[in-house]
Amino acid sequence: MNVIWIVADTFRWDRIGAYGNNWIRTPALDELAAKSVRFDRHYVSSFPTVPARADHHTGLWTMSFMGWEPLPAGSVTLAETLSRRGYVTAAVVDTPFYVRSGMNYDQGFQGFFFNQSQDSTMVQGNLKLESQDLRAAWRSESDHAAPKTFTWAMRWLERHYKENFFLYIDTWDPHEPWDAPAYYTEQYMPDYDGEIIAPLYNLWQDVPGFTEAKVKKAHASYCGEVTMVDTWIGYLMRRLENMGLMENTAIIFTTDHGFLFGEHGGHFGKMVFAEDSVVGPDGWPEGNSGWGYDPMYEEVIHIPLLVYIPGTRPGIYDKLTSAVDVMPTVLQILNEDVPEHVQGDSLLPRIHNLSLPGREFVVSGQPFSNPGGQVKHVDDWLRWNEVHSVSTITTEGWSLIYAPEAGKSKLYNLASDPRQERNVVKEKEDVARDMHEYLVKFMGDTRLSEWLKGPRMEFWR
Repeated sequence: MNVIWIVADTFRWDRIGAYGNNWIRTPALDELAAKSVRFDRHYVSSFPTVPARADHHTGLWTMSFMGWEPLPAGSVTLAETLSRRGYVTAAVVDTPFYVRSGMNYDQGFQGFFFNQSQDSTMVQGNLKLESQDLRAAWRSESDHAAPKTFTWAMRWLERHYKENFFLYIDTWDPHEPWDAPAYYTEQYMPDYDGEIIAPLYNLWQDVPGFTEAKVKKAHASYCGEVTMVDTWIGYLMRRLENMGLMENTAIIFTTDHGFLFGEHGGHFGKMVFAEDSVVGPDGWPEGNSGWGYDPMYEEVIHIPLLVYIPGTRPGIYDKLTSAVDVMPTVLQILNEDVPEHVQGDSLLPRIHNLSLPGREFVVSGQPFSNPGGQVKHVDDWLRWNEVHSVSTITTEGWSLIYAPEAGKSKLYNLASDPRQERNVVKEKEDVARDMHEYLVKFMGDTRLSEWLKGPRMEFWR
């Protein structure tokens, strides 16, 4: 058995047809879902980009002992484990943070193909996160980052399809900048004028001159990127069929987190800058900015997971799972032992028996941090943290967005209020306190340091 694990950054679960969306075109993922076990209550663990990859590659709750940083010395990765056990391992990525600025997320891969340039300048607005030299050379769709990544992955498979392999494919799309060829965006906005909108990481109403129409344009171009990524997943799937790999290769599709396009009062981004940050004309803070109170809603932490295993009956698993569970699942699919230090739970037993219980609760959040320090949360820039990091605790029926500051926590009944429109923390304080106890247990189980754990030990309504 082989495994191909696909990660598409910032891919909202509710923008996939198989998850109930009836207007965004995702035929390749829909077809894959029809052959797979679809996980309907799958959640982010560590957040965002780099912390999520740390969880993916190690199977650990890394939010409790590391931030946006290289893997610590002594870390044992999935690729490393499989390489030692005789598999050919490779990663094809265009997510720009794997090796940039001293990162070492290529650790353990025998082949690592990085489809990004190192000369990128990180600036406000996120529009130059990709190399400008690469973008200037684009002439056709196949020149874009995600198409190149899938093309390189297919070329790698041409060389290794007869071997026992683990192939990890990680594309930054549909992460911003949302710049797929215009014909993709025009499927969702026929009069699209080509403007690339940068997210604000703020409430759009708080930025002078910004309009709801810009948010809608940004969303249309995001949907265009979703369809572009789906198109290239479709090309990959056809290549796997032609190579006969659908009979002996498991395929996993997931993401690291979602995104907000104006929900919950106008949030446009996946995090929120501090209120006293000086905002420039592009909507991004200038100078020594910081991060503010950042409630992590379902749109950000509820993510897709599809697992196809040849010969396994497709179905739907509707109980709680976490991103940290995927790494041990890969090992068990390959009939390999899971190392004792791994904290995730393999999902393979649940794939074979959909009635098995899921997790009692899931914790999703940024790496734990306190006010006053400098942190890297969405890129390589150090910014001040003006509040405690926020954690979301999810159970079968409830979502607690917990903040140590009094008056900042929110509680939602997911059964009756799936869009999280009515905060019931005051009416259901007993439920909120019970939910907070799950966080206390999690902090103890993951051996969170006392200086980070201390401010979070009490529930402040």
